[in-house]
Amino acid sequence: MTRIDTKFADLKAQGKSAFVSFIIAGDPDYDASLAIVRGMPAAGVDIIELGMPFTDPMADGIHIQLAGQRALKAGMTLNRTLQLVRDFREGDDTTPIELMGYYNPIHNKGVDAFLKEAVEAGVDGLIIVDLPPEEDAELCIPAMAAGINFIRLTTPTTDAKRLPTALQNTSGFIYYVSVNGTTGAASADSTIVAPEVARIKASTDLPVCVGFGINTPETAQAIAGIADGAVVGTAIVKQIADGKSTADILAFVKTLADGAHRG
Repeated sequence: MTRIDTKFADLKAQGKSAFVSFIIAGDPDYDASLAIVRGMPAAGVDIIELGMPFTDPMADGIHIQLAGQRALKAGMTLNRTLQLVRDFREGDDTTPIELMGYYNPIHNKGVDAFLKEAVEAGVDGLIIVDLPPEEDAELCIPAMAAGINFIRLTTPTTDAKRLPTALQNTSGFIYYVSVNGTTGAASADSTIVAPEVARIKASTDLPVCVGFGINTPETAQAIAGIADGAVVGTAIVKQIADGKSTADILAFVKTLADGAHRG
C-alpha cells in the first residue's frame, strides 16, 4: 500500500472525506513554495498535489498557467520539484504527495531515471493529464511496478463506453473533473456532480475525488459530501498570486479543509 492507499483507508475508518490541495511547485519561488507545502498537513490537508511546472499546460486555466510561469522564471525544474519533495520528507514521512502535470518533462528526463528518483524522494502518485490509457506502457505500468499510484482523470464527457478504459490500470483514486474546460473555469455544482460520482463508483472500488471549480469552504463541504474527497487548486494558487503571506495562505487552506471534513 502507498501512503495514498493508507490515507484513504484511515479516512474511511473515521467516516471522513479527503481534502486534497494543489499548488505549483516553486511558485512563487522554491523557499516560499516549500514553506507552504510544509504547513499544509497542519492546516488539514490530507494529500498534497504538486504541479510540475511546464511551458504548455493545456488543461490549466490562466491562474495556474501564470503560476507555472512564475515558477519557471524562478528557476524551477523537474529535478528541483523532486528535491522539494525530498526536503518536505525530511520532516514528514506520512503525508501523501502526488505529482501532477504533463509527460514532456518526464520523457525528456527519461522514465526510468524519473521513477527511480521519484521513489527515492518519496512521491506516492502521478497524474499525467496528457497520457491516455492507450499509452499506459509509456509511464503508467512502469510507475505502478515501481510502487507509485497512477491516478486517472475522468470528466463529464467520459461516457459509459469510455469509462472502463479510463479505469484500467488506475490506482490510488479516480480524479473526477467536475466541469468541462480548464481549471478555474467554473464552479462545481454538487447536484450535477453527485450522479456522475455514483456512476463512476458503480464501476470501481477506488475512491473518487472531485476537482475543478471548488473554491469555497461551502463548495468543498458539498462536494466532499457526495465524493471521497475534494481537490482545490486555483483558489489556493490565487492566494499565492496575490502575495499573501504563508500564514494567510495556510489559514485559507484550513477553511477549505475544515469544509471538506464536514462533508
